[in-house]
Amino acid sequence: MELIERNREINDVKMLSPLVWAYIGDSIYEIFIRNYLINNSNAKPHKLHIETVKYVKAKAQVKTLEKIYDMLTDEEKDIVRRGRNVQNHHVPKNVDVAEYSYATAFESLIGYLYLTKNDERLKKILEACIEK
Repeated sequence: MELIERNREINDVKMLSPLVWAYIGDSIYEIFIRNYLINNSNAKPHKLHIETVKYVKAKAQVKTLEKIYDMLTDEEKDIVRRGRNVQNHHVPKNVDVAEYSYATAFESLIGYLYLTKNDERLKKILEACIEK
């Protein structure tokens, strides 16, 4: 048994809304960043939180997507496109609609790879996100 079970078949995952992919992708990315920061610093929780926000805020996710875009497969670029184009009726006040769409696209990619259990590819993309 996996620590966190992912029970959906790949075809079922493909039929989910990109907003569902983004919903889980947001969490997976934040856990990855938190774990990365904990493993690479001795900071106290408040400082860890401040550093985490630098990675997970929408503007940062847009820059991260731009950084990794060329390494994506055609299928992954299609996932990004679907995530970017999905109608989202909730946009935070401090982010413009275009930025939020691209941040959603990034989160959709992370969520899709996670839900389809494509863990090796997900790990490679996440590691590329934090490379300097």
